[in-house]
Amino acid sequence: MTSDSVQNGSRRVAVTGSTGKLGRTVVAHLVEQGYDVLALDRTRPESPAAPFVAVDLTDYGQVFEALSGGVDEHPTPVDAVVHLAAIPAPGLTTNAATFANNSAATYNVFAAAKALKIRSVVWASSETVLGLPFDTPPPYAPVDEEYHPRPETTYSLNKALEEEMARHFCRWDPELTMVGLRFSNVMDPEDYAAFPAYDEDPSLRQWNLWGYIDARDGAQAVRLGLERTDPGVEVFIVANADTVMSRSSADLMAQVFPDVEVRKALDEHETLLSIDKARRLLGYQPDHSWRDHVG
Repeated sequence: MTSDSVQNGSRRVAVTGSTGKLGRTVVAHLVEQGYDVLALDRTRPESPAAPFVAVDLTDYGQVFEALSGGVDEHPTPVDAVVHLAAIPAPGLTTNAATFANNSAATYNVFAAAKALKIRSVVWASSETVLGLPFDTPPPYAPVDEEYHPRPETTYSLNKALEEEMARHFCRWDPELTMVGLRFSNVMDPEDYAAFPAYDEDPSLRQWNLWGYIDARDGAQAVRLGLERTDPGVEVFIVANADTVMSRSSADLMAQVFPDVEVRKALDEHETLLSIDKARRLLGYQPDHSWRDHVG
């Protein structure tokens, strides 16, 4: 165990959505780094990597009880919250059900954290607030955090509202640190075998400018968010450093979005979802690429 791990061992962190695709990797990574993790979700994982409590996040009482140490066998309050739980995409259920679930869950987590004086909250925002799917072309590329959210679905609308909600929670509590991570499309290594087929038709992945995030790098970003101590809210795009394509990023933009301004000289496969802010303020540096897994 590293010295950082020993230091992190004093921090008790609740992770909601702990059985999801990203959540499983986040829990494993934080445990490996020495954090004391309490995993929260509706469904118990088959092989939990951390103590688990089943929680319906749309019920404020259950959220408060879980975070405060009020659950039998889990009596220790948490010091920080990682909120990943949500209906994870548009179209999986009705729009009203998506909004009702995701908005209530996020409000309850934020409000319980404030009431319990938990000073660190990291939550999953989404690349969708950038205007996905880009049926309307992006204003420029690489896209970044500098233009106003452009939600195109109810799922994305809720993510945009979460970011605004966080700003007000931080205004109400000036000691609160909130980090919103606009995750790109989450991938595990076993997903990478499908990537070479995208080259046949660039339109298959133009909806998010050919971006992705390896779950392991997503977990890194969560940990770095937990380490941030500056009060207030910041949101960050979190993607891998490359695209899902073998073709160059410049060629892709020229073919698919010829009228969109490209604001910098692009490296060959450079992501078009800018991670410059995450690199600068979080110290985020992706360690993984699909190209390492596909010969």
